[in-house]
Amino acid sequence: MAKLVECVPNFSEGRRPEVIDAICQAITAEEGVTLLDHEMDGDHNRAVVTFVCDPSLAVDAAFRGIKKAGELIDMSKHTGEHPRMGACDVCPFIPLGDMTGEDAVELAHKLGKRVGEELQVPVFLYEDAATSPKRKNLAKVRQGQYEGMCKSIENDPLRKPDYGPAKMNIKAGATAIGVRFPLVAYNVYLGSNNLEAAQKIADAIRSIKGGYRFVKAMGLEIKERNQVQISMNLINYTKTPIFRVFETIKSEAARYGINVTSSEIVGLVPNQAVLDVADFYLRFEGFSKEQVLEEKLASVGTSGQAGDTFYDEVASSSPAPGGGSVAASAGALSAALAAMVARLTVGKKQYAAVRDELSAVRDKADKLCADLTKLIDTDKEAFNAVMEAFKLPKGSDEQVAERDKAVEVANKHAAEVPLEVMKKSLEAMKLSLTVAQKGNKNSITDAGVAGLMGHAAVEGAGYNVRINLTSISDKKFVKKLSDDTASIRKEAEAVVAEVKQLVEEKL
Repeated sequence: MAKLVECVPNFSEGRRPEVIDAICQAITAEEGVTLLDHEMDGDHNRAVVTFVCDPSLAVDAAFRGIKKAGELIDMSKHTGEHPRMGACDVCPFIPLGDMTGEDAVELAHKLGKRVGEELQVPVFLYEDAATSPKRKNLAKVRQGQYEGMCKSIENDPLRKPDYGPAKMNIKAGATAIGVRFPLVAYNVYLGSNNLEAAQKIADAIRSIKGGYRFVKAMGLEIKERNQVQISMNLINYTKTPIFRVFETIKSEAARYGINVTSSEIVGLVPNQAVLDVADFYLRFEGFSKEQVLEEKLASVGTSGQAGDTFYDEVASSSPAPGGGSVAASAGALSAALAAMVARLTVGKKQYAAVRDELSAVRDKADKLCADLTKLIDTDKEAFNAVMEAFKLPKGSDEQVAERDKAVEVANKHAAEVPLEVMKKSLEAMKLSLTVAQKGNKNSITDAGVAGLMGHAAVEGAGYNVRINLTSISDKKFVKKLSDDTASIRKEAEAVVAEVKQLVEEKL
């Protein structure tokens, strides 16, 4: 599975939908960032936003959301039931697919540095990104909340942030950025307004009071409903499942003569967490996740046909995806291999001198891989647009003119897309040269393959530029793209020659 990262920023605003809408729009401003969910709670005065994207897009997306929250939320005027210390109160990264926890921690540090320096907001790293054991627990980090931190952050050396000024941002507050396992935000409502009982029940299940190891809980009064609530974060649902917590709350509440009236999930929940609940209460025999229809469909691909991969699409009788998409795929593989060699180098003592340089190479390669992966579909779409233009009616002189104009525009775009593939693939080749020169010597052949794949991408995309130019009447446009193509091909030839020489020397 490809590398993906989920990000779940919590914002201190649960009563103005227009504010959260603006924040969500900021987060998803760049293509490739997918908003999965956003929920608001007026009593807590808090919103939970969930988005997912390629790791190369995550820091920018989260930064845009945090910046917008600081512009629209004034913490000096904020009230609500939920503990909080900033406009963007917390921003955890959750690694998915082939992404590692270490990769996610790097994202947390990058985001923390940007937020601290550019927005002048104090940033505390927590959970798996924590810089000290005392900051692993978010409750400890947020102790005193906004009001208390305003007083202590400048005077208490233990409250010094990991990034940003040791001074509270009066409007935006402070932010906790971290890395964690997928948690379940879970609330249970009781048929009572007895806050003291709710707090005692919360104490019975929360880790810090000797309850379940992976439960954070508090008793809250929800005035609008005239009820109390046990508000929880189940930080590892595989080790402390939902049903166990629910049954314990029912048991503890019965001691006070109180019934459980309902419960709720806030935000998204892993499928397995819900399946575990069903399995517990229904007492299934021999049940497996593969028996769930949606799970089975996902396992065979979204098209519903097993083995329906990119390679199958290329091998089909459809003319798209074709050579242009394959060239972009080769470029993406070039960048991916360069990133891999960089990762196999960074952190090793014998390569300490090039750590910063290879870290930058890794980040650039990740971004290029994501860009070139998108261009696989963009090339297919450009080809289809040309075909659609040719289908336009030509029954009159006016229609012929409109059709010719549309074909010209579509052909220009169909030439520009592979030119972009050429440019980005050349960048990937240059990174492959750097990792061949300075990267882990045990991965020299990987660096070599990266160079060769990048060169194949440049040459293949170049073919597509040139064939599309034959159908374009704009001579100035044709000359410019022809010149650009020739220049990129020439530079790529020089780079791949260097890469091959280095590989031969080090083998």
